[in-house]
Amino acid sequence: MLQTPGAMACALLFRLLLLMALAAPSQGNGPGPTSRLRYSRFLDPSNVIFLRWDFDLEAEIITFELQVRTAGWVGLGVTNRYTNVGSDLVVGGVLPDGNIYFSDQHLVDEDTLAEDGSQDAELQGLTEDAVYTTMRFSRPFRSCDPHDQDITSDTMRVLATYGLDDTLKLDRERTFVKSIFLLQIFHPDDLDVPEDTIIHDLEITDFLIPEDDTTYACTFLPLPIVSKKHHIYKRENPTRQNYLLRYNELFEPKLVHHNETMVHHILVYACGNASTLPTGISDCYGADPAFSLCSQVIMGWAVGGTSYQFPDDVGISLGTPLDPQWIRLEIHYSNFHNLPGVYDSSGIRMYYTATLRKYDMGVLQLGFFTFPIHFIPPGAESFMSYGLCKTEKFEEMNGAPVPDIQVFGYLLHTHLAGRALQAVQYRNGTQFRTICKDDSYDFNLQETRDLPHLVEIKPGDELLVECHYQTLDRDSLTFGGPSTVNEMCLVFLFYYPRNNISSCMGYPDIIYVAHEMGEEASDPMEGMMAMNNVEWTPENIKKAEKACKEAQQMVIIKTIDEIVENATGWISEIIPTPRGPCLESSGGKVEPQDKIPAGFRAAPMALSGSETATPRHLPLAALFFGQGALSWLLATLQVGV
Repeated sequence: MLQTPGAMACALLFRLLLLMALAAPSQGNGPGPTSRLRYSRFLDPSNVIFLRWDFDLEAEIITFELQVRTAGWVGLGVTNRYTNVGSDLVVGGVLPDGNIYFSDQHLVDEDTLAEDGSQDAELQGLTEDAVYTTMRFSRPFRSCDPHDQDITSDTMRVLATYGLDDTLKLDRERTFVKSIFLLQIFHPDDLDVPEDTIIHDLEITDFLIPEDDTTYACTFLPLPIVSKKHHIYKRENPTRQNYLLRYNELFEPKLVHHNETMVHHILVYACGNASTLPTGISDCYGADPAFSLCSQVIMGWAVGGTSYQFPDDVGISLGTPLDPQWIRLEIHYSNFHNLPGVYDSSGIRMYYTATLRKYDMGVLQLGFFTFPIHFIPPGAESFMSYGLCKTEKFEEMNGAPVPDIQVFGYLLHTHLAGRALQAVQYRNGTQFRTICKDDSYDFNLQETRDLPHLVEIKPGDELLVECHYQTLDRDSLTFGGPSTVNEMCLVFLFYYPRNNISSCMGYPDIIYVAHEMGEEASDPMEGMMAMNNVEWTPENIKKAEKACKEAQQMVIIKTIDEIVENATGWISEIIPTPRGPCLESSGGKVEPQDKIPAGFRAAPMALSGSETATPRHLPLAALFFGQGALSWLLATLQVGV
């Protein structure tokens, strides 16, 4: 039987929609228009702007859904630390007559938007109701448009803005920037929660925070006594600050929040079972050295971080003769306003289970040995510090063969001058890989992050940590130390199977550095004091950075039982990680430094108020096949009517 063109088109449309519905979940093109987006965050203090997102690592596509309490336009993009100029911004809205507009743009200056030549954002939905305007779109991690910021595993500074009507004009009072780690590998919903979970809090109770700028409070606490082996699989940070109040007997606190948190970080150190430990609460690094005992970090939290659950096959072992029975709880307070009479009950809540995981995990601390050698010149646009780890002595210090270390996660840590960090692995004298990095580090967002793939470290490998600082706002030397205005350069690697090595850190020969700067020094203390005599011009800043990098590194390796060994080594060059291939859209160009594009996606339709009216809710076919394909199908349908 012959079919009319209209019937043929109708059948074609049906088949296309059916194929789309069947194939969409498995094509690896990111979440569809109605898929649940796993991650979410408010982007402003008043909770007016709510963002959901999800991503496909294989296809390198990220999907955003921005919901704003407004009847006007909304915008979402990515910016940088220093200025919003040049920011990538996708804007959209619904006109009073129901027509929609949607465009991939960028900021020419602080107040002016311009449309990109390449439209790399693909609209998935745009609606407005009595309360919210909601815009959902996807975009590649790396487009070929120079106006688009890459989506990476770094800290991303997400820019959100909106208007009260449909006039595309930026208002600084309705523009917000929030640091977010967008590419979180695991979501808590993806991980198992054992039915036999037990909760235990490790906390300091009713501690009167001193009026000093910086306080490191330490106390020693027993771990739960269990009759057989258990695994700690999750930690949570019930950071509870009380102002002249005490919390009740339940786990939930009764508190009055301050405008800014005083708790900078919390660390839990495992103690060797042969250790003799003090009682009470005292300064971690003060007059009594006993309060700095125990150096193997097993759990940690820093400002901006959230709860963290280990992957399903690893946990911290608890209850065997080899496991720690006590821990040192360290809490760093920053009381910059010198507030009196503030009591605090803070700590870390741990979740443990008798349902054992496959591997016992450990934490290896890398970086620059903090005190007393570390220094950063004032007025530096950029200054690099390096800390070397040599693993060749691990087996000897461990007292048993050390299996290959399988790294699954990491935590990066500097203080206020830190701008970027990375940990690089070398094997047989050659750079092997970058283990982890963040080129947009934010002191206020320090989270434990999962690696997309396991990183294997073999005995004999060298590990190098590089920290990038900026001190344009400082007129005196910054030294390594515990205060927030001092500096640190640390990377914590989370790995399995556990061994006894707690830290492996390096620092440069400061006497050599002093001599290179034209200063006399016969011991490390004189070398550090000599840095105060240097006139810190831009030329001398670069000279000091070069000397620190060329100097021999002293490497300090420590075990959980406080056994210390030293080694020496040299800093190798770091070959930058190349930018991956970009995803080209219509009007985009492949940049010379890019590889062959990962693929081609047709540009989404550009919508503006001056163009042909478009329905308030785009039909599903238009979202996937483009308005042109839909128009052709509809026109064909009408032929046979």
